[in-house]
Amino acid sequence: MGAELNPAQGLHALGQSLWLDSINRVMLRSGALARYVGELAVTGLTSNPTILGHAMAAGSDYDSPLVRLVDAGVTDAQDIVYGLALEDLAEAAALFRPEWERTVGTDGYVSLEVPPDVAYDAAATIALARRLHDQADFPNLLVKIPGTPQGLTAMEEAITAGIGVNVTLLFSDSHYLRTADAYMRALERRRAAGLDLTVPSVASMFISRWDSAADPLLPPALHSRLGLAMAQKTYSSYLHLLSDKRWQALAEAGARPQRVLWASTSTKDPDLPDTYYLGSLAAPGTIDTVPEKTLLAFVDHGNLDRRLEPDYAAAERTVAAIADAGVDVDILAEHLQRQGAGRFGADWAALLVAIREKAGTPETESNH
Repeated sequence: MGAELNPAQGLHALGQSLWLDSINRVMLRSGALARYVGELAVTGLTSNPTILGHAMAAGSDYDSPLVRLVDAGVTDAQDIVYGLALEDLAEAAALFRPEWERTVGTDGYVSLEVPPDVAYDAAATIALARRLHDQADFPNLLVKIPGTPQGLTAMEEAITAGIGVNVTLLFSDSHYLRTADAYMRALERRRAAGLDLTVPSVASMFISRWDSAADPLLPPALHSRLGLAMAQKTYSSYLHLLSDKRWQALAEAGARPQRVLWASTSTKDPDLPDTYYLGSLAAPGTIDTVPEKTLLAFVDHGNLDRRLEPDYAAAERTVAAIADAGVDVDILAEHLQRQGAGRFGADWAALLVAIREKAGTPETESNH
C-alpha cells in the first residue's frame, strides 16, 4: 500500500488544484515553496497588492535588489515594484513549469495584478496587462484584472490578444456569469480570426468576505453560510455552462474552460475552525488559493469530509433566508467589489510610498 495522502494531497487527488496565495523572497530562498510543491501538491500561486506590500515594505529582504534596480536607472516606484515582483514570480514560475507542461497549460500558473488604481479604467488596464505580459519572460503567467465592468472590457481584449488572465474581485454568481460571457466572446473573436483558442483564464470568487460583511447583520443561525452559498451557486453555474451549446462549440474548436478559483479562503471569524472555508470548498475542476498559514493548518488538522455540491436550489434557499433577514445580496455584492478595489488601492498606494522611501526617489506620476 502507498503512503497515506495528507489533506492537501487529498484535494489534489479529488481533482482540485491548490494554489498558494502568498509569495516573498524568504519563501523562495529557504526552499519553502519548493517543499510545498513537492510535499503538499501546490501547483500554482497568486499575488496581490497586499501580498506584495507585506513582502517588500517590511524588513530588508528587498533592499539590495531594490538598490540594484535604482542603480540601473529604474526610479519610478511602480516600475520598481513590478521589477522586483517579476523576479520572484519568475523563480516561482520555474518551480511550477513542470506542472504547466504536464497539464499542457491547464495548471501551474503564477498571477500578477495590474495596479488597483486602474480598476475602473479599461484602456489603462489593457495597456498595463500587455506591458506585464510582455515584461514577464515566462509563459505560465496570468495577469490579474479586477472583474469590474471596465475590467471585464479589458479582460476580453486581453484574452483576444492571447494574454492569460486571472479575473479577480468576483463576489456573486452574476459577477461570474458576466466574466464567463466576456471570456467566451473573446474566444469567439479569436475563432473568427482563425487564432488558437487555448488562452488560459481563471475566475476568482471571493468567499470569506461575504460572511465578514453579512454576519453582523444576521441572526447566529445564518452566520458563516453566505460565502459558501455563493460558492455553491457559482460552482453550479460553472458546471451548467460547460454543458451549454455555446461553450461546447468553443470546446470542440480547442478551447479550455475558464476555471473557477476560490479566493479569500482564510477564516476571519475566531469562533470558526481555521480551515473552515478550505475544508468546505472541495470541488473537482476548481482551484483553491490559500494563504500560507491556512495551508499549513489544513495539512496539520484539516479534513475532506465536506465537498461542495453543485446544488443551486439549496444555495438559493440559503440566500433567500439571508435576504428575508434583511441583507440585500445583490447590493452587497457590488459593495464588496468596490470595497475590495478600494482596499487594494490603499495597500498599493502605501507600498509605493514605502518603495519611494527605500529608494530615496521623489514621487512621480506612474506610466499608465
